[in-house]
Amino acid sequence: MKKLSAEVLDALGNDVEVPAYDRATVTPGIVHFGVGGFHRAHQAMYLDRLMSDGKALDWGIVGVGVLPQDRRMYDVLSAQDHLYTLVIKHPDGTLEPRVIGSIVDYLFAPDDREAVLTRMVDPATRIVSLTITEGGYHVNQVTGELDASDPALAADLEPGATPGSAFGFVVEALRRRREAGVPPFTVMSCDNIPGNGHVARKMLVAFARLKDPALADWIAAEVRFPNCMVDRITPVTTDADRAALAERFGVEDGWPVVCEPFTQWVLEDDFGGVRPPYEDVGVQIVEDVEPYELMKLRLLNASHQALAYLGYLAGYRYAHEVCQDELFVEFLLGYMDNEGTPTLPAVPGVDLDRYKHQLIERFANPEVRDTLARLCAESSDRIPKWLLPVVREQLAAGREITRSVLVVASWARYAEAVDEQGEPIEVVDRLRDKLVERARHNREDPLEFISDPDLFGDLAADERFAAPYTAALKSLHEIGARATLEAPSAESI
Repeated sequence: MKKLSAEVLDALGNDVEVPAYDRATVTPGIVHFGVGGFHRAHQAMYLDRLMSDGKALDWGIVGVGVLPQDRRMYDVLSAQDHLYTLVIKHPDGTLEPRVIGSIVDYLFAPDDREAVLTRMVDPATRIVSLTITEGGYHVNQVTGELDASDPALAADLEPGATPGSAFGFVVEALRRRREAGVPPFTVMSCDNIPGNGHVARKMLVAFARLKDPALADWIAAEVRFPNCMVDRITPVTTDADRAALAERFGVEDGWPVVCEPFTQWVLEDDFGGVRPPYEDVGVQIVEDVEPYELMKLRLLNASHQALAYLGYLAGYRYAHEVCQDELFVEFLLGYMDNEGTPTLPAVPGVDLDRYKHQLIERFANPEVRDTLARLCAESSDRIPKWLLPVVREQLAAGREITRSVLVVASWARYAEAVDEQGEPIEVVDRLRDKLVERARHNREDPLEFISDPDLFGDLAADERFAAPYTAALKSLHEIGARATLEAPSAESI
């Protein structure tokens, strides 16, 4: 058994791939906010591949944590010389471990905020990247404008405040670079948001305008915000994952990352200066990300929501269980074919029919063990961005919305916080209290849940949505999720 560190890399067995480069020669070039499982399975992995080819050695990643819970990541990575193991889980049970070395430092912002700013202002930092979750952009779901009511943002807007939020750090670092005559870094959002670069630009400029209008104008004119689409299913690491890595490969890692074999990154070539040669390791560099982005959000991400609540209510707890059930597979393909796909533009180089069936295969991978609880979390940030745009486009075109409506109804039923066996459901959402309170009125006032204009706009007033939604919710209450899909009326579903 070897505790992961730089010292033991040469002693690891041949079954564990290790960095094929001298990490002592790697220098920082990227500051990343939100070092979680996905970033470590995706963006950091691509850079590690480049470095193993002798490239991008001046693009090492400095991670930054701003939330109290990020201290654990700081502690684990610091104890392991910022190394960690990425374990690819193949459907046949094969594990493919690789030690990733592209993260060269990790700063826990609450301990030393100036250290974070110093690193961000350094001219060597040419990209600041973000995986801060959909909710981290503080977007009002209906108006699309900045919601500055978050306490962290409000604190950063106080005169003379030292930044505490990701937005605060980015804007303050850009202010200091401007004053010092240092060219701005590129801000690269890697979150699952339509037009993530555009959203990051709009929200950060709006935030900056509340502090310094002239600075906001400069950011709008000078800072680049490329859009990108990212894709790799990365479930939460479990103790069983740690144990398997230790028992099968002799590696003791405090926080390995597990993921599926599939990975995709489509990136707009819109950088303020030089960038890593990502295309050399399979990243698709394109002029327009939107077709790929919409494909992923409305087929993969929306399908995750389509299987999550209904599957959980039906008694399943993992995505692969749902996607090995033909009833649910038919429902998912029906949504993708008849509701999601009609809203998509042409996607260059992609066979959509193959892509959709590949999604089912990926979801059904029994080794990934992606929990439905993870997919059900933070729904108030996901449904409005991933599924409701499909509903609105289908309504505008007079097309089918039956399956999408059932997904929204299943979310409302799930938010009641009690499953079909009367067992409690742990609803995880930044708006949990409001959602659960509204959902508790589902039976006597079925439109209560969707009457929140901040999430649903005016859909509750649209009879074309409200009527089938009410019927779907009633069916979920009376006969349950599985029977709702099996019922004769489900032929229209």
